[in-house]
Amino acid sequence: MSIFRKKSITAMLLESERKGLSLKKDLSAFDLTMLGIGAIVGTGIFVLTGVAASTHAGPALIISFILSGLACVFAALCYAEFASSVPVSGSAYTYSYATFGELIAWVLGWDLILEYGVASSAVASGWSGYFQGLLGGFGIHLPKALTSAYNPADGTFIDLPAILIILFITFLLTQGIKKSAKFNTIMVIIKIAVVLLFIAVGVWYVEPSNWTPFMPFGFDGVTTGAATVFFAYIGFDAVSTAAEEVKNPKRDMPIGIIASLAVCTVLYIVVSAILTGIVPYTELNVKNPVAFALNYINQDWVAGFISLGAITGITTVLLVMMYGQTRLFFAISRDGLLPKVFSKVNKKTQTPMVNTWVIGLMVAIFAGVIPLGKLAELTNIGTLFAFIVVSLGVLVLRKTQPNLKRAFKVPFVPLIPILAILFCGYLALRLPATTWTTFAIWIAIGLVVYILYGRRNSKLNNPEENENHSA
Repeated sequence: MSIFRKKSITAMLLESERKGLSLKKDLSAFDLTMLGIGAIVGTGIFVLTGVAASTHAGPALIISFILSGLACVFAALCYAEFASSVPVSGSAYTYSYATFGELIAWVLGWDLILEYGVASSAVASGWSGYFQGLLGGFGIHLPKALTSAYNPADGTFIDLPAILIILFITFLLTQGIKKSAKFNTIMVIIKIAVVLLFIAVGVWYVEPSNWTPFMPFGFDGVTTGAATVFFAYIGFDAVSTAAEEVKNPKRDMPIGIIASLAVCTVLYIVVSAILTGIVPYTELNVKNPVAFALNYINQDWVAGFISLGAITGITTVLLVMMYGQTRLFFAISRDGLLPKVFSKVNKKTQTPMVNTWVIGLMVAIFAGVIPLGKLAELTNIGTLFAFIVVSLGVLVLRKTQPNLKRAFKVPFVPLIPILAILFCGYLALRLPATTWTTFAIWIAIGLVVYILYGRRNSKLNNPEENENHSA
């Protein structure tokens, strides 16, 4: 009954091939890279850049993106080693089960449920805002009661567009991973084209004088800005949840994780440089900074394309976040820590059908009815916690299982994992105290769920299965 019992990597690999409990292998390195870009380029580039520049970093937002990017690069290398060695659904949860044992794995899984769930709800609300703005451009306006989450004082009761986009994404996910990946690729190509259009048009209107003073809030403002824009990078870890559905995971997983992060980091740095070069940072505290910058230089026709890019961008973020959530539930359920219904796979599509619809309805309720406010900050702390544990896991597994076959190895160990831990730890400390308090309460609830359900129902509790699965 040890709460630190481990599941062997060999057992995980065998289970992922077992009929009725396995997922269809349909994805390539290109699909993974598109999934990564789909998850990363969205709310961050179209929304957060303005807020971070105007209130925290100023033109030094470029450095904020570099700091956040470095934290993610170091963590991404650690994820790539695990993903190539343990190509099984569940991402950081699965890696922790093999490295630290069941209790830590459960805590991390519970943490990731918060990350994906809150992020999906917040992103759907953002999508609703942009979509209503686009409809407004055509003179179409929804009844106020249906435009936002429950707030009787403001006359709103339900966010109908947010609910509808979630239900559409949920339906798409039940049709099989290949169809979802194709849809994602089309949307990613559109939004990258829109971002490149902004760069191509905006670069000619940059005024170097707008970059002075470069660091108006000091380095403290730059680091706070880095913690804020970290939300922009959340998503590449969702790529690792696809490991079990990849044709050649040992080769393709590292490519997908690192390539998507590299592309997005370059785009973020270039966009933030042009944005603060076009508009004085003091005027960027708006919800749509990229479109605002184009209106500022009287390029209204491009601003319209930017709105379209924002909608497609946020759609792909929602798709990958919800996909990650379903695969996380699948992995935890397969281990017995959540009810078995979540790991039941549809024979035709080879997707966890019931799991996907349950999650879709839960996310729809949160996005449509409950005002989320600052809950998005919980996504940041949840992700940073996961990054720290995975990076630490690389160090531990190198010691405990030195002979494990690793198709990709993190270079300069222990330096890179330690840097990942330090960078992510520092960014986590820059988040508000209320975020830490709420996070602690969520973890406490998770421990109660584990004690009452997970510990008893874990597959490792079954003596016969314990023989096969224990490390």
